[in-house]
Amino acid sequence: MLPEPRRNVFDRVVNWTRANSLLIDALTALVLAGIGWLSSLSAGLAGGLAGAVVSAGMCLPLAVRRRHPEVSGGLVAFFGLSQLLLPSPAFGNVAVLAAVYALAAYAKPWASRGGLALGLAGALVCAVRFFSGTGIGAVVLLSAFIGFMVLASWSLGSLRRSQRQNEVALVERARLLENERDNESRLAATAERQRIAREMHDVVAHSLSVIIAQADGGRYAAQADPAIAPTVLETISGTGRQALADMRNLLGVLRQGPGDELAPQPDARMIPELVEQVRTSGLEVEAEVLGPPRELPPAIGLAAYRIVQESLTNVLKHAGPRARTRVVVRWDDDALRLDVEDDGRGAASMVQPSPGGQGLVGMSERARLHGGSVTSGPRTGGGFSVRARLPYSS
Repeated sequence: MLPEPRRNVFDRVVNWTRANSLLIDALTALVLAGIGWLSSLSAGLAGGLAGAVVSAGMCLPLAVRRRHPEVSGGLVAFFGLSQLLLPSPAFGNVAVLAAVYALAAYAKPWASRGGLALGLAGALVCAVRFFSGTGIGAVVLLSAFIGFMVLASWSLGSLRRSQRQNEVALVERARLLENERDNESRLAATAERQRIAREMHDVVAHSLSVIIAQADGGRYAAQADPAIAPTVLETISGTGRQALADMRNLLGVLRQGPGDELAPQPDARMIPELVEQVRTSGLEVEAEVLGPPRELPPAIGLAAYRIVQESLTNVLKHAGPRARTRVVVRWDDDALRLDVEDDGRGAASMVQPSPGGQGLVGMSERARLHGGSVTSGPRTGGGFSVRARLPYSS
């Protein structure tokens, strides 16, 4: 588990201020209102009391400038216009910049644009109302300076709005990525379960078919020639041990963690051994390998082996007694081609697999997974054929 990164003092202050923004805004509003109240009262009881009320009315709404920016901005604008009735500007004008910033950062777009327009108009009106006696040049400079301050506050607020939108977008993107990762994990788990189901079917169905064929054949053969019984039992025992080893290797994958070594999987080079094993069960089968073998990716080699294994298992189960089978492994320039043909009488049952069966469907899925294909169906004159094509690179 990775250690949590250490945060500096600045990051801690920023996180604390974001978590306690309402408290900070309320304290700031109270401090500004108190300063405005005291400074206005010091000007005299008559005009000073009115100025103190106007200053408090402009500063106190800043306490909710983030939670309710439209309400806060509206109150600041109302008391800001009310100060035009006073003989001198109120201290609360400092709240205008904070209100414009809050409108740009947190309010709806119409309120943000309205706050900017009122701020710029107020700069001109206040300069004319309170400083018209100093000359037109001073009025112009003062209104331009106040307008620049309003525009700067609005720009900073707009920048803050963009940052907040980016933060929300990043959080949403992280959520979507997490959901996508979870979905990919579920899909990967489903695909792995399907792969294991195919492997289990191939191992169990093939091995049990060989064992059943040997047991049935040996029962009758032993009556005529008792000496054949040890050979039959040896084949059954060997097939059972191999099936048990394959099952242990397959189930061991479920328990392996990072760094564990996987047992070697069958590949296309082991197809002749598979044919020889099936031949010992009593099936008349011939194998032919055409072309020089090539190095295949493990997944493609395993797919080729399983396709031939499933085809031979189907022959054992459906072709009937005295069926002859031919397996051709052809290493072409572009792909590995596999042909398994028999002259038995079980084609009808092989065309329509049982519900939930993994045989022909599993072979097709294996081939498609690696960019190949499998075609199967009855042969002319009787029997059944399976033809597979597996490109050397998927």
